[in-house]
Amino acid sequence: MSHLVYHFVESKFNENPAIIPYDMPIVFTKFYQHVLALAFAVKEINADAQILPNVTLGFHIYDSYNNARMTYRTTLDLLFKSQEFVPNYKCNSQKNLMAIIGGLDFDTSSYVAELIEFFKIPQLTYGSLAQEEFQTIKLSSLYFMVPKEDHQYIGIIQLLHHFKWTWIGIFAVDNNSGENFLQKMQPLLSQNGICSSFVQRLSQLVHLEDYQESFQTIEIISINMINSKVNAFLVYGESLTIMWLKFATFLADPESKEIALFRNVWIMTVQIDFVLSGFQIRWDLQMFHGAISFNIHSTDVAGFKEFLLTVNPLSISSDGFLHDVWEQSFECSFPKSELKEIYSRKCTGEMKLEDLPGPVFETEMTGQSYSIYNAVYAVAHALRALLMLRYVIKKKMMSKKTDHPNFQAWQLHSFLQGISFNNSAGERVSLNEKGEATGGFDITNLITFPNRSFQRIRVGKLDPSATKGKELFIDEDGIVWHPTFNQDLPLSQCNDPCFPGSWKKGIEGDQFCCYDCVPCPEGKISNQNDMDDCFECPEDHYPNKEKNGCILKLVVFLTLEETLEISLASVALCFFFLTSWVLGTFIKYRDTSIVKANNRFLTYTLLVSLQLCFLSSFFFLSQPGKVTCLLRQSMFGITFSVAISSVLAKTITVVVAFMATKPGSQMRRWVGKRLAFWTVLSCSLFQVCICILWLSTYPPFPELDMHSELQEMILQCNEGSAFFFYCVLGCMGILAIASFIVAFLARKLPDSFNEAKFITFSMLAFCSVWITFFPAYLSTKGKALVAVEVFSILASSAALLGCIFLPKCYIIVLRPELNHREQLIKRN
Repeated sequence: MSHLVYHFVESKFNENPAIIPYDMPIVFTKFYQHVLALAFAVKEINADAQILPNVTLGFHIYDSYNNARMTYRTTLDLLFKSQEFVPNYKCNSQKNLMAIIGGLDFDTSSYVAELIEFFKIPQLTYGSLAQEEFQTIKLSSLYFMVPKEDHQYIGIIQLLHHFKWTWIGIFAVDNNSGENFLQKMQPLLSQNGICSSFVQRLSQLVHLEDYQESFQTIEIISINMINSKVNAFLVYGESLTIMWLKFATFLADPESKEIALFRNVWIMTVQIDFVLSGFQIRWDLQMFHGAISFNIHSTDVAGFKEFLLTVNPLSISSDGFLHDVWEQSFECSFPKSELKEIYSRKCTGEMKLEDLPGPVFETEMTGQSYSIYNAVYAVAHALRALLMLRYVIKKKMMSKKTDHPNFQAWQLHSFLQGISFNNSAGERVSLNEKGEATGGFDITNLITFPNRSFQRIRVGKLDPSATKGKELFIDEDGIVWHPTFNQDLPLSQCNDPCFPGSWKKGIEGDQFCCYDCVPCPEGKISNQNDMDDCFECPEDHYPNKEKNGCILKLVVFLTLEETLEISLASVALCFFFLTSWVLGTFIKYRDTSIVKANNRFLTYTLLVSLQLCFLSSFFFLSQPGKVTCLLRQSMFGITFSVAISSVLAKTITVVVAFMATKPGSQMRRWVGKRLAFWTVLSCSLFQVCICILWLSTYPPFPELDMHSELQEMILQCNEGSAFFFYCVLGCMGILAIASFIVAFLARKLPDSFNEAKFITFSMLAFCSVWITFFPAYLSTKGKALVAVEVFSILASSAALLGCIFLPKCYIIVLRPELNHREQLIKRN
């Protein structure tokens, strides 16, 4: 017969209990389900001939008393005691210890492991998650029926992020496990933008001699719970933590007047169970209504609930715990001749476990009981594998007639490492090579009822094997929050959210989760709650008035649909037609003296170039495109160069003509059309070469100016090269200055043949326009910049037309009697 031993943890304690109104030890009746889960699993395995044929499992249950000394003693009893306790001697051949299941907390498991490590007996822990601490002390005989605790940290962070709880309070049990939790959890919280308003350590047990310190702790807890802005409390602890918190709140508020107003969400870690015992059995768990718990995964096991309903202390005599459980659960007494009855109520067989409230006993299989159930099956499957191996070896060596010893506990290790099997509930149970359970956790929501019972509703799961960042699944609609939240999503933040249009500015000397909400500066927006900084809109958008969104900028350019553009276009057309009329007038009266006297070739060339100058302004008034941008500046530069070079040629022609009248002058050979033609051609050709070089190297192109106007994108021509642009303007300027100087020097020549005065005035007006153009051009942006250039083109062209040709048109049209050679000579 192979025996399996379950080490029952925290079933009762009797070492200096705190404020307990009983003379008898307090039993944690809630954990009695763990005992029954073990018994149920063993019963199922023994009834199934397929798992362990011809082998019967048995078990012993020992109490740790929540005390290290008693844990060591009971472990030694388990290893060596028969009728008498003789250390290092096994006197009972009937008892063949193969494995130990337990304990519930880290300390108990480590105490047991220190002793059984010498004998290589497997210990399957069902409640301890601190695998790393066990591995540090190199206890190789330990197996963990629950996943690693690190997975739980990931789940906590993702849960807080899911509900946007960034300001939390932390309660942690005051032992090595709690300290380890805080050392790992607090950096993770900071890295993920979550702050802790307070960290409160909770004692595992309260002793009467420490009552002053305990009451001080209770006062701090009540202050944190009542006065803090925190609505989310993260609780890391063990089986006694809920009892401690409930006891603390009871002393702070005995009538539960203020507790009823708490707006709190409790986030419980895996090791915590909702346990009340002793005089606390009469209390309820209303303050924990809506709590969210990480639980060891469990599922319904067929027949387990029915098995619980058959438990009756009158029919089972071998269970040493059952009478204590029954008396303290139902507040009744069994007849004892040697002791005075504590309760006046008699215990009967009609009392059922299913009638007890949840804090006292649950009929649904808990995660810890499910782990025990799987641990028993893991040992059974390992024994089965060992049995089959023994059968194969015996079959091969049958001829040698070798007797094989009974199974030894150390032989199970090779089969437990990496074991995988399907349990009776149809789920896959696996341990990896390190002896750690694979799988995840259930997320449950606690719903309490006035009759002190409660219900756990599964609302999610934590799957460590899922894609990174998506390990946690939460069905938010299935969660029932504390009634004070009116089923609205609870908020737990140091500040109210900073709404779109503002950003979080940290408060000096405070945690980063506490901040002021500051409106976004001009030109920036924030479009989500609680943004760390505002940001600029894309280049083609601009902020709205509320600074919480971006609006697409309109594309604008100079068109013939606006008042300014219509005015400029009208002026350009008027001057074009006026120039055309002047040209027509000069052609009509080409044989008159005043037209002949002013070099008809240069006059026609100048008038045609002025016509093109006025028309070139329409390149600036049309939508910028590839063609218009290429032609815009080059056409303007070339036509103006032709016009100014014609003016220069007229001025030089006048000077040469007067110089040629002197006796023996060498200038006579320059008199005629050749000088004028070559002057116009050479000056214009130089400008043409500049434009060709410009267009072939850095041609202008259309672009969107995103930055000049806040709410508009300006479609404009990029000049490609500012150097060539200013070269074109510079060439025109040089020609204009040369014309002005020559005309100014020739202004006193006889009037009848002299246009120098008019040219002087026209060049003075031309230069004045373009000198003022530069500062205006450099100081304006967008459409105004184009309008400035168009205005300069029209003004300078009109100056040339008006100053040079209008006086002559006056004589030709209105004073024709003066348009005779005799009149010109007479005037001279």
